[in-house]
Amino acid sequence: MAGADDGRPGTWRRAVAGAAEDLSPGAFAFVMATGIVSTGLAARGATATSAVLLWIAVAGYAVLWAGYLWRLARRWPRVRADLSGPRGFAFLTVVAASDVLAARLAMDGHYGAAAALTAVGGAWWLVLGYGLPLLLICSGLAMPLRQVNGTWFIWVVGTQSVAVATAVLAPHTGGRALGELASACWAVGVLQYVLVAALALARLLLEPVEPGELAPPYWVFMGAAAISVLAGAEILRLPPADSLPPAAFVLGVSALAWSFCTWLIPLLLALGVWRHVLRRVAARYGTSLWSMVFPIGMYAVATRELGAVAGRGWMTDVGAEEAWAALAVWAVVLAGMLAAPVTALWHSRRPRPRAAPPA
Repeated sequence: MAGADDGRPGTWRRAVAGAAEDLSPGAFAFVMATGIVSTGLAARGATATSAVLLWIAVAGYAVLWAGYLWRLARRWPRVRADLSGPRGFAFLTVVAASDVLAARLAMDGHYGAAAALTAVGGAWWLVLGYGLPLLLICSGLAMPLRQVNGTWFIWVVGTQSVAVATAVLAPHTGGRALGELASACWAVGVLQYVLVAALALARLLLEPVEPGELAPPYWVFMGAAAISVLAGAEILRLPPADSLPPAAFVLGVSALAWSFCTWLIPLLLALGVWRHVLRRVAARYGTSLWSMVFPIGMYAVATRELGAVAGRGWMTDVGAEEAWAALAVWAVVLAGMLAAPVTALWHSRRPRPRAAPPA
């Protein structure tokens, strides 16, 4: 009896196991994107909408951890292959998702939960932030330049997310340790950005680029600069004695990074037009689209916060209004994510044309 178990628990278990088995290394980008859009809306005053997105992010965080742990236990060879491959740095979305949620919960006064998530993010930052580069360096296998891709910027995002979360929590600890850790991570993240940007630019300029390769993760080029701006703004809120670099230096570098990521936006949009309009690459939903939503939301929050600490009212206003644009992009990508299984099921059930009989 073919299909007798359709809709029964065994079928659902197989479907869930299949989804976990194919889970992208960067799947936590969904939580990153949802959390930062929630943060932007909360700062804008849209508390109800922000709360809904926060709960969606928390639920997604829990579900994705369950899927990651299942895949780690049951499909270790595939996880190991992903870790040592060109997408390995995407695993650092675990770090950024934890820290983005931590910073958002701290806004509502949930400091215990924020501290726990910061500890999780910090632990995985140590494991993956050191482990992935060591794995690439010590494997004995040279990785071709053409395998460098936008997900490598998540190395920077992970480091700067630790800086953001610790800087947000620092005023509530009564000591200087977290503030100094935040400023040290910010400085490390800035240098990491320079190194990864040099690699990514060399890959784009020195190797042939196919339209399909310019995937949404290249938006993290801009997002990594934007989160560096946000980390700098949060450090500038700390007492001068709690920060290692001088405030003037942090402000100058943050303004430089904000200017650069602003300059990048038209370039990224032009590359999108080239990819989808001129070269006719179909726009389909993929997990990587959340790597485009996150930079848009992060740019809005970073612009607002930098404007607040630098005394630039126009930046604060622009950043606040950009939160709505980030919400619109988030909603479009969410609709694509929800529609993707329905579309796949519809295509799988369409009758296929029969082959013509031999003459």
